[in-house]
Amino acid sequence: MRENRLRTLWKDDRAALNGWLAIPSAFAAETMAHQGWDTLTIDLQHGVVDYQAMVSMLQAISTTPTVPVVRVPWLEPGIIMKTLDAGAYGVICPMVNTREDAQRFVAYSSYAPQGTRSFGPIRALLYGGADYPEHANRTIVRFAMIETAQALDNLDAILSVEGLDAIYIGPSDLSLALGCRPTFDDVDPPVVQAIDHILERARAHGLVAGIHNGTPEAALGRIAKGFRFVTVSSDARLMAAGAQQVVAKMRTGTTPVAGSGSY
Repeated sequence: MRENRLRTLWKDDRAALNGWLAIPSAFAAETMAHQGWDTLTIDLQHGVVDYQAMVSMLQAISTTPTVPVVRVPWLEPGIIMKTLDAGAYGVICPMVNTREDAQRFVAYSSYAPQGTRSFGPIRALLYGGADYPEHANRTIVRFAMIETAQALDNLDAILSVEGLDAIYIGPSDLSLALGCRPTFDDVDPPVVQAIDHILERARAHGLVAGIHNGTPEAALGRIAKGFRFVTVSSDARLMAAGAQQVVAKMRTGTTPVAGSGSY
């Protein structure tokens, strides 16, 4: 079966640099994949990507060594299984709030006897190889998102679930849950404390901790703290930021012409 390079990075205690895909375009995904990201996550929860677009984006990512990850919309067996059948090598599941949630997530993403995943890896066989069924349970990476007050209350119970590989923090939702302003990087003190606590408990349980970031500076700081999966921005944000830079430079650098207005 094709190696999951995400697991290889973690085995060497190296952090994975993850890009985020919210634009439903195979070409955009292919362009991002050729920029050197370790992993790319297709967002089915908050992006505008549907299932068919996701499949074409996974195919585009496959033109590179970048590891394909998908954030599913919810803890629902159908979409988790279809995402894996399409060839995702990692699944991020939002709003995992209890030990039972985590157990169901692991079950939905694992073949029997470890789980209840239905057999039908139609594209996963093409991406992972003919021996995919024998090795999928040990190769797929499962991220549970910790982003609510309830999840914090149940943190150790969630982290102790066998088969869970990693947790992923959504700082904005976590901030809202703690009565703070939603943001990625410059979070309020209660959220800083919660993030540090989640990281510490994840490491104590032998799980990898991941987190969403708005800037490279924030991501580098969190890697130094011990995070081993860091997302920096997204395709949509990067496109907007690049366009804004060009437009701003042109507007401020253009010599005004009489009668042409303020431009």
